[in-house]
Amino acid sequence: MEWQVHVCVLAAAVSYLGFGAAFREQSLREAAQGAGILIGAAVRPAQLSEAAYSSTLAREFNMLEPEDALKWEVVHPEPQSYDFSQADQMVDFATRHGMRVRGHTLVWHRQNPKWLTEGNYTSGELAEILEKHIKAVVGHYRGKVFAWDVVNEAFDELHPGTLRSTIWRDQRGIDVTENAAASYSYQNYAYIERCFRWAHEADPQALLFYNEAEAETINPKSDAIYAMVRDFRQRGVPIDGVGFQMHIANLHADVSSISANISRFTALGVQVHITELDVALAVDPNGNARFEDLQRQADIYREIAGACLSHPGCTAIQTWGFTDKYSWIGSHSKRTQGAALPFDRNYAAKPAYEALRNALEQPGSR
Repeated sequence: MEWQVHVCVLAAAVSYLGFGAAFREQSLREAAQGAGILIGAAVRPAQLSEAAYSSTLAREFNMLEPEDALKWEVVHPEPQSYDFSQADQMVDFATRHGMRVRGHTLVWHRQNPKWLTEGNYTSGELAEILEKHIKAVVGHYRGKVFAWDVVNEAFDELHPGTLRSTIWRDQRGIDVTENAAASYSYQNYAYIERCFRWAHEADPQALLFYNEAEAETINPKSDAIYAMVRDFRQRGVPIDGVGFQMHIANLHADVSSISANISRFTALGVQVHITELDVALAVDPNGNARFEDLQRQADIYREIAGACLSHPGCTAIQTWGFTDKYSWIGSHSKRTQGAALPFDRNYAAKPAYEALRNALEQPGSR
Protein backbone atom coordinates (compact mmCIF):
# COMPACT_ATOMS: atom_id res chain seq x y z
CA MET A 1 0.00 0.00 0.00
CA GLU A 2 2.89 2.35 0.76
CA TRP A 3 4.05 2.38 -2.88
CA GLN A 4 0.52 3.20 -4.03
CA VAL A 5 0.48 6.24 -1.76
CA HIS A 6 3.80 7.42 -3.17
CA VAL A 7 2.49 7.05 -6.73
CA CYS A 8 -0.61 9.08 -5.93
CA VAL A 9 1.45 11.79 -4.27
CA LEU A 10 3.79 11.91 -7.26
CA ALA A 11 0.90 12.16 -9.71
CA ALA A 12 -0.65 14.97 -7.71
CA ALA A 13 2.66 16.80 -7.62
CA VAL A 14 3.11 16.48 -11.39
CA SER A 15 -0.39 17.84 -11.94
CA TYR A 16 0.15 20.69 -9.48
CA LEU A 17 3.41 21.69 -11.11
CA GLY A 18 1.71 21.93 -14.50
CA PHE A 19 3.35 18.92 -16.13
CA GLY A 20 0.09 17.05 -16.60
CA ALA A 21 -0.51 18.72 -19.97
CA ALA A 22 2.54 16.92 -21.31
CA PHE A 23 0.67 13.64 -21.00
CA ARG A 24 -2.55 14.64 -22.72
CA GLU A 25 -3.11 13.84 -26.37
CA GLN A 26 -2.40 16.58 -28.86
CA SER A 27 -5.02 18.37 -30.90
CA LEU A 28 -4.77 18.20 -34.68
CA ARG A 29 -3.54 21.78 -34.58
CA GLU A 30 -0.72 20.96 -32.18
CA ALA A 31 0.27 17.88 -34.17
CA ALA A 32 0.27 19.91 -37.39
CA GLN A 33 2.45 22.55 -35.77
CA GLY A 34 4.99 19.88 -34.93
CA ALA A 35 4.84 18.52 -38.47
CA GLY A 36 5.26 21.97 -40.03
CA ILE A 37 2.00 21.85 -41.99
CA LEU A 38 -1.31 23.70 -42.05
CA ILE A 39 -4.42 21.79 -41.02
CA GLY A 40 -7.67 23.46 -41.99
CA ALA A 41 -11.41 23.19 -42.51
CA ALA A 42 -14.01 24.86 -44.69
CA VAL A 43 -16.35 26.92 -42.53
CA ARG A 44 -19.89 28.30 -42.51
CA PRO A 45 -20.24 31.66 -40.72
CA ALA A 46 -23.72 30.93 -39.37
CA GLN A 47 -22.33 28.11 -37.25
CA LEU A 48 -19.66 30.24 -35.54
CA SER A 49 -22.25 31.25 -32.94
CA GLU A 50 -22.59 27.58 -31.94
CA ALA A 51 -20.22 27.02 -29.01
CA ALA A 52 -19.28 23.44 -29.87
CA TYR A 53 -18.63 24.38 -33.49
CA SER A 54 -16.44 27.41 -32.79
CA SER A 55 -14.51 25.84 -29.91
CA THR A 56 -13.73 22.70 -31.92
CA LEU A 57 -12.67 24.77 -34.91
CA ALA A 58 -10.33 26.99 -32.87
CA ARG A 59 -8.86 24.09 -30.90
CA GLU A 60 -8.22 21.69 -33.75
CA PHE A 61 -7.29 23.80 -36.79
CA ASN A 62 -4.78 26.49 -37.68
CA MET A 63 -6.43 27.42 -40.99
CA LEU A 64 -9.96 28.03 -42.22
CA GLU A 65 -11.67 28.71 -45.55
CA PRO A 66 -15.18 30.02 -46.25
CA GLU A 67 -17.39 27.41 -47.90
CA ASP A 68 -19.62 29.91 -49.71
CA ALA A 69 -19.09 33.40 -48.29
CA LEU A 70 -16.59 34.45 -50.98
CA LYS A 71 -18.47 33.06 -53.97
CA TRP A 72 -19.97 35.57 -56.40
CA GLU A 73 -23.64 35.16 -55.42
CA VAL A 74 -22.80 36.01 -51.79
CA VAL A 75 -20.00 38.55 -52.04
CA HIS A 76 -21.07 40.34 -55.25
CA PRO A 77 -24.88 40.08 -55.32
CA GLU A 78 -25.49 43.23 -57.41
CA PRO A 79 -23.42 44.76 -60.22
CA GLN A 80 -22.24 47.75 -58.18
CA SER A 81 -22.30 46.34 -54.65
CA TYR A 82 -20.27 43.89 -52.59
CA ASP A 83 -21.18 42.18 -49.34
CA PHE A 84 -18.13 41.16 -47.32
CA SER A 85 -19.97 40.74 -44.02
CA GLN A 86 -19.95 36.95 -43.86
CA ALA A 87 -16.34 36.56 -44.95
CA ASP A 88 -15.26 39.40 -42.65
CA GLN A 89 -16.77 37.46 -39.75
CA MET A 90 -14.60 34.46 -40.55
CA VAL A 91 -11.45 36.52 -41.05
CA ASP A 92 -12.08 38.13 -37.68
CA PHE A 93 -12.54 34.70 -36.05
CA ALA A 94 -9.30 33.49 -37.63
CA THR A 95 -7.42 36.57 -36.47
CA ARG A 96 -8.62 36.18 -32.89
CA HIS A 97 -7.57 32.53 -32.83
CA GLY A 98 -4.25 32.76 -34.66
CA MET A 99 -5.45 30.97 -37.80
CA ARG A 100 -4.56 31.44 -41.46
CA VAL A 101 -7.29 32.11 -44.04
CA ARG A 102 -7.61 30.60 -47.53
CA GLY A 103 -9.88 32.43 -49.98
CA HIS A 104 -12.33 30.32 -52.02
CA THR A 105 -13.03 31.11 -54.82
CA LEU A 106 -12.63 34.05 -57.22
CA VAL A 107 -13.80 32.37 -60.45
CA TRP A 108 -16.18 29.42 -60.75
CA HIS A 109 -18.90 28.36 -63.15
CA ARG A 110 -21.45 27.85 -60.35
CA GLN A 111 -23.11 30.04 -57.68
CA ASN A 112 -22.99 33.12 -59.87
CA PRO A 113 -25.71 35.82 -59.65
CA LYS A 114 -28.24 36.20 -62.46
CA TRP A 115 -27.08 39.74 -63.20
CA LEU A 116 -23.78 38.18 -64.28
CA THR A 117 -24.94 35.05 -66.10
CA GLU A 118 -27.92 36.67 -67.85
CA GLY A 119 -26.38 40.06 -68.57
CA ASN A 120 -25.54 39.48 -72.25
CA TYR A 121 -22.31 41.43 -71.87
CA THR A 122 -19.83 42.01 -74.64
CA SER A 123 -16.40 40.43 -74.32
CA GLY A 124 -14.89 43.71 -73.24
CA GLU A 125 -17.59 44.31 -70.63
CA LEU A 126 -17.26 40.79 -69.25
CA ALA A 127 -13.48 41.08 -69.00
CA GLU A 128 -13.86 44.39 -67.16
CA ILE A 129 -16.40 42.89 -64.74
CA LEU A 130 -14.13 39.94 -64.03
CA GLU A 131 -11.05 42.09 -63.47
CA LYS A 132 -12.91 44.48 -61.17
CA HIS A 133 -14.38 41.60 -59.16
CA ILE A 134 -11.04 39.89 -58.62
CA LYS A 135 -9.26 43.09 -57.68
CA ALA A 136 -12.06 44.26 -55.36
CA VAL A 137 -12.28 40.96 -53.46
CA VAL A 138 -8.55 40.27 -53.25
CA GLY A 139 -7.87 43.92 -52.47
CA HIS A 140 -10.38 43.93 -49.62
CA TYR A 141 -8.48 41.07 -47.96
CA ARG A 142 -4.98 42.13 -48.90
CA GLY A 143 -2.65 41.01 -46.11
CA LYS A 144 -5.45 39.03 -44.42
CA VAL A 145 -5.99 36.10 -46.79
CA PHE A 146 -2.69 34.32 -47.38
CA ALA A 147 -3.81 32.10 -50.30
CA TRP A 148 -6.56 32.19 -52.92
CA ASP A 149 -8.25 29.60 -55.09
CA VAL A 150 -8.17 31.93 -58.07
CA VAL A 151 -9.94 29.61 -60.52
CA ASN A 152 -11.97 26.57 -59.48
CA GLU A 153 -12.92 23.53 -61.57
CA ALA A 154 -12.23 24.97 -65.02
CA PHE A 155 -11.70 21.53 -66.58
CA ASP A 156 -14.53 19.30 -67.77
CA GLU A 157 -15.45 15.92 -66.26
CA LEU A 158 -17.21 14.57 -69.34
CA HIS A 159 -14.31 15.40 -71.64
CA PRO A 160 -11.23 15.06 -69.41
CA GLY A 161 -8.35 17.28 -70.38
CA THR A 162 -10.51 19.99 -71.95
CA LEU A 163 -11.88 23.20 -70.49
CA ARG A 164 -15.53 23.16 -69.47
CA SER A 165 -18.05 25.51 -71.06
CA THR A 166 -18.39 28.66 -68.95
CA ILE A 167 -19.20 32.30 -69.63
CA TRP A 168 -15.49 33.02 -69.22
CA ARG A 169 -14.23 30.42 -71.68
CA ASP A 170 -17.03 30.71 -74.22
CA GLN A 171 -17.02 34.48 -74.65
CA ARG A 172 -14.66 35.14 -77.52
CA GLY A 173 -12.26 37.93 -76.72
CA ILE A 174 -12.08 37.56 -72.94
CA ASP A 175 -9.46 34.83 -73.32
CA VAL A 176 -7.11 36.77 -75.57
CA THR A 177 -3.89 38.26 -74.26
CA GLU A 178 -0.83 39.46 -76.09
CA ASN A 179 1.32 36.72 -74.59
CA ALA A 180 -1.23 33.89 -74.67
CA ALA A 181 0.31 30.44 -74.88
CA ALA A 182 0.95 29.66 -78.52
CA SER A 183 1.73 26.05 -77.62
CA TYR A 184 -1.95 25.17 -77.14
CA SER A 185 -3.32 24.30 -80.55
CA TYR A 186 -6.80 23.13 -79.52
CA GLN A 187 -7.83 25.45 -76.72
CA ASN A 188 -6.75 28.65 -75.03
CA TYR A 189 -6.16 28.94 -71.29
CA ALA A 190 -5.53 32.65 -71.41
CA TYR A 191 -8.63 33.67 -69.43
CA ILE A 192 -7.22 31.64 -66.52
CA GLU A 193 -3.88 33.37 -66.99
CA ARG A 194 -5.55 36.78 -66.86
CA CYS A 195 -7.28 35.90 -63.59
CA PHE A 196 -3.96 34.99 -61.96
CA ARG A 197 -2.32 38.17 -63.18
CA TRP A 198 -5.19 40.33 -61.88
CA ALA A 199 -5.14 38.58 -58.49
CA HIS A 200 -1.39 39.09 -58.23
CA GLU A 201 -1.75 42.79 -59.01
CA ALA A 202 -4.31 43.10 -56.20
CA ASP A 203 -2.09 41.36 -53.60
CA PRO A 204 1.46 40.49 -54.69
CA GLN A 205 2.11 38.66 -51.41
CA ALA A 206 -0.82 36.25 -51.61
CA LEU A 207 -0.27 32.68 -52.79
CA LEU A 208 -2.37 31.92 -55.87
CA PHE A 209 -3.79 28.44 -56.47
CA TYR A 210 -5.66 26.63 -59.19
CA ASN A 211 -8.20 24.29 -57.51
CA GLU A 212 -9.75 21.19 -59.08
CA ALA A 213 -11.91 18.12 -58.40
CA GLU A 214 -11.11 14.57 -59.52
CA ALA A 215 -7.52 15.51 -60.37
CA GLU A 216 -5.73 14.13 -57.32
CA THR A 217 -4.52 11.06 -59.22
CA ILE A 218 -2.56 10.93 -62.47
CA ASN A 219 -5.31 11.00 -65.09
CA PRO A 220 -6.25 13.00 -68.22
CA LYS A 221 -7.59 15.91 -66.18
CA SER A 222 -4.51 16.21 -63.99
CA ASP A 223 -2.30 15.79 -67.08
CA ALA A 224 -3.98 18.84 -68.66
CA ILE A 225 -3.63 20.85 -65.44
CA TYR A 226 0.01 19.83 -65.22
CA ALA A 227 0.62 21.05 -68.78
CA MET A 228 -1.07 24.37 -67.99
CA VAL A 229 0.85 24.90 -64.74
CA ARG A 230 4.15 24.00 -66.41
CA ASP A 231 3.46 26.50 -69.17
CA PHE A 232 2.48 29.19 -66.67
CA ARG A 233 5.64 28.64 -64.66
CA GLN A 234 7.82 28.78 -67.76
CA ARG A 235 6.26 32.08 -68.85
CA GLY A 236 6.21 33.74 -65.45
CA VAL A 237 2.47 33.63 -64.85
CA PRO A 238 2.08 34.13 -61.07
CA ILE A 239 0.77 30.72 -60.00
CA ASP A 240 2.03 29.40 -56.66
CA GLY A 241 0.09 26.21 -56.12
CA VAL A 242 -2.48 23.61 -57.07
CA GLY A 243 -5.34 22.49 -54.86
CA PHE A 244 -6.59 18.92 -55.06
CA GLN A 245 -10.09 18.73 -53.59
CA MET A 246 -10.03 15.01 -52.76
CA HIS A 247 -13.68 14.14 -52.17
CA ILE A 248 -13.24 10.38 -51.78
CA ALA A 249 -16.15 8.04 -52.57
CA ASN A 250 -16.61 4.26 -52.48
CA LEU A 251 -13.87 3.86 -49.84
CA HIS A 252 -11.23 3.83 -52.55
CA ALA A 253 -8.24 6.12 -52.85
CA ASP A 254 -5.34 5.37 -55.17
CA VAL A 255 -2.77 6.69 -52.73
CA SER A 256 0.27 5.69 -54.79
CA SER A 257 -1.06 7.69 -57.75
CA ILE A 258 -1.97 10.61 -55.46
CA SER A 259 1.58 10.64 -54.11
CA ALA A 260 3.11 10.47 -57.58
CA ASN A 261 0.84 13.32 -58.72
CA ILE A 262 1.85 15.50 -55.76
CA SER A 263 5.47 14.73 -56.57
CA ARG A 264 5.29 15.85 -60.19
CA PHE A 265 3.45 19.09 -59.39
CA THR A 266 5.77 20.10 -56.58
CA ALA A 267 8.71 19.38 -58.89
CA LEU A 268 7.41 22.29 -61.02
CA GLY A 269 8.08 24.57 -58.06
CA VAL A 270 4.47 24.99 -56.91
CA GLN A 271 2.89 24.04 -53.61
CA VAL A 272 0.11 21.50 -53.27
CA HIS A 273 -2.80 21.92 -50.87
CA ILE A 274 -5.35 19.22 -50.17
CA THR A 275 -8.34 21.53 -50.11
CA GLU A 276 -11.65 19.68 -49.68
CA LEU A 277 -10.94 16.28 -48.17
CA ASP A 278 -13.81 14.08 -47.04
CA VAL A 279 -14.47 10.35 -47.27
CA ALA A 280 -18.16 9.54 -47.80
CA LEU A 281 -19.62 6.37 -46.28
CA ALA A 282 -22.85 4.48 -46.80
CA VAL A 283 -25.19 5.24 -43.89
CA ASP A 284 -28.45 3.88 -42.51
CA PRO A 285 -31.62 6.02 -42.23
CA ASN A 286 -30.28 7.42 -38.95
CA GLY A 287 -27.06 8.56 -40.59
CA ASN A 288 -24.91 5.88 -38.99
CA ALA A 289 -22.09 4.10 -40.79
CA ARG A 290 -20.83 0.58 -40.25
CA PHE A 291 -17.92 0.03 -37.86
CA GLU A 292 -15.74 -1.57 -40.53
CA ASP A 293 -16.37 1.33 -42.90
CA LEU A 294 -15.31 3.82 -40.23
CA GLN A 295 -12.09 1.89 -39.80
CA ARG A 296 -11.41 1.87 -43.54
CA GLN A 297 -12.22 5.57 -43.65
CA ALA A 298 -9.60 6.14 -40.97
CA ASP A 299 -7.05 4.25 -43.06
CA ILE A 300 -7.78 6.51 -46.04
CA TYR A 301 -7.37 9.68 -43.97
CA ARG A 302 -4.08 8.35 -42.62
CA GLU A 303 -2.79 7.31 -46.04
CA ILE A 304 -3.69 10.59 -47.75
CA ALA A 305 -2.13 12.62 -44.96
CA GLY A 306 0.97 10.44 -45.21
CA ALA A 307 1.17 11.01 -48.95
CA CYS A 308 1.05 14.78 -48.40
CA LEU A 309 3.55 14.71 -45.54
CA SER A 310 6.04 12.72 -47.61
CA HIS A 311 6.45 15.69 -49.97
CA PRO A 312 7.78 18.97 -48.51
CA GLY A 313 5.90 20.92 -51.17
CA CYS A 314 2.54 19.66 -49.89
CA THR A 315 1.94 22.32 -47.27
CA ALA A 316 -1.72 22.08 -46.18
CA ILE A 317 -4.41 19.50 -45.51
CA GLN A 318 -7.96 20.82 -45.33
CA THR A 319 -11.27 19.02 -44.86
CA TRP A 320 -14.55 20.24 -46.36
CA GLY A 321 -16.19 21.02 -43.07
CA PHE A 322 -15.15 19.10 -39.98
CA THR A 323 -18.32 17.78 -38.35
CA ASP A 324 -20.82 15.39 -39.92
CA LYS A 325 -23.53 17.65 -38.53
CA TYR A 326 -22.96 20.14 -41.35
CA SER A 327 -21.46 18.03 -44.14
CA TRP A 328 -22.69 18.52 -47.71
CA ILE A 329 -22.53 14.77 -48.37
CA GLY A 330 -25.96 13.98 -46.89
CA SER A 331 -27.98 16.38 -49.02
CA HIS A 332 -25.87 15.70 -52.11
CA SER A 333 -26.47 11.93 -51.86
CA LYS A 334 -30.13 12.20 -50.74
CA ARG A 335 -29.10 10.84 -47.31
CA THR A 336 -27.67 7.58 -48.64
CA GLN A 337 -24.14 8.66 -47.70
CA GLY A 338 -22.62 10.68 -44.91
CA ALA A 339 -20.30 10.34 -41.89
CA ALA A 340 -17.53 11.75 -44.09
CA LEU A 341 -15.59 13.94 -41.64
CA PRO A 342 -13.27 13.51 -38.63
CA PHE A 343 -15.92 14.57 -36.07
CA ASP A 344 -19.39 13.07 -35.76
CA ARG A 345 -22.63 15.04 -35.40
CA ASN A 346 -21.99 15.51 -31.68
CA TYR A 347 -18.39 16.72 -32.22
CA ALA A 348 -16.93 13.48 -30.91
CA ALA A 349 -13.65 12.46 -32.54
CA LYS A 350 -13.99 9.49 -34.90
CA PRO A 351 -11.35 6.93 -35.93
CA ALA A 352 -10.58 9.24 -38.88
CA TYR A 353 -9.58 11.96 -36.44
CA GLU A 354 -7.23 9.64 -34.56
CA ALA A 355 -5.73 8.41 -37.83
CA LEU A 356 -5.16 11.93 -39.11
CA ARG A 357 -3.53 13.01 -35.87
CA ASN A 358 -1.35 9.88 -35.78
CA ALA A 359 -0.12 10.61 -39.30
CA LEU A 360 0.84 14.14 -38.26
CA GLU A 361 2.64 12.82 -35.18
CA GLN A 362 4.80 10.30 -37.02
CA PRO A 363 8.53 10.99 -36.53
CA GLY A 364 10.13 12.30 -39.69
CA SER A 365 6.75 12.89 -41.33
CA ARG A 366 8.21 15.94 -43.09
